[in-house]
Amino acid sequence: MFKLGLGQDIGIDLGTATVIAYVKGKGIVLREPSVVAVDSNTGEVLAVGQEARRMLGRTPGNIVATRPLREGVISDYTVTEKMLKYFINKVCGKFIFAPRIMICIPSQVTEVEKKAVIDAASQAGARKVYLIEEPIAAAIGAGIDISKPCGNMVVDIGGGTTDIAVISLGGSVVNTSLKVAGDKFDEYIVKYIKKKHNVMIGERTAEDLKVNIGCVYPKIQDTEMDVRGRDLVSGLPKTLTIHSSEMLEALIEPAMMIVDAVHSVLERTPPELAADISDKGIYMTGGGCLIDGLDKLLQEKTGINVMIAQDTVSCVALGTGKALDNLDALEGKTTRR
Repeated sequence: MFKLGLGQDIGIDLGTATVIAYVKGKGIVLREPSVVAVDSNTGEVLAVGQEARRMLGRTPGNIVATRPLREGVISDYTVTEKMLKYFINKVCGKFIFAPRIMICIPSQVTEVEKKAVIDAASQAGARKVYLIEEPIAAAIGAGIDISKPCGNMVVDIGGGTTDIAVISLGGSVVNTSLKVAGDKFDEYIVKYIKKKHNVMIGERTAEDLKVNIGCVYPKIQDTEMDVRGRDLVSGLPKTLTIHSSEMLEALIEPAMMIVDAVHSVLERTPPELAADISDKGIYMTGGGCLIDGLDKLLQEKTGINVMIAQDTVSCVALGTGKALDNLDALEGKTTRR
């Protein structure tokens, strides 16, 4: 438990797949899957984070292990509030004064979705809630100086959404957010194996395949991995050997959706900023950009140099934390309650 002083500031990357918390002066203090296990009879929370993730797809009837955030926004308000409360208590211990919290959100959420995040954090114990757009937080976390009058392009691929933005003078000039990211890649893997091998695999198995042998650009050496699933003909368990060349077939479609979205943002970018991006390149952040070959694919299709930021998974949380130090400067760019 971290015992914090008065009026503590916390930055939270409230991700579809992972919640990362940053505490001012301490750095990243929490990194847990955004999964909650709830008893459906009593509504009581049984497990949160890593413990709850192990229960996904393995629970009896009365226990439901869910991910309360879908595609970057809150899909289950009550469970999200309980999850936030648990994480804030875990980070803060017993605080005397409620903390100020900055939470990052996808760049194109509605006012209703913004209000849901602010309300959930307030109910969970925040004194003040600030919102910051994910691409801006990702850019700060990647070490880009966004205050200058020159264009920087950030592609943040998370679990639920991919946020693409051209940033100049501390704000987004052109941005888009699409609901194609890590979760969508998993879905495509499940569909592909069902269609090609007539075998049903679970979400977790699909994620393991994506992490270990997933690729969106031809590999020099084909790799393979054994997975188990349910044969849809016999209904019995079956073991398959999947190759990375098959993963390429499964994942190229959602990967091209991201490339097309980057292309459309570049088309809408003012010429001066487009010239800056051509010189500096495109920065990729978020766990989703770690799929093998995604940077090569984007570079080939746009003709612009693509760089993967250091510590991609934590970029948004680090940027949110750094933004806490400059709340006054960002006051105009953030939504405050």
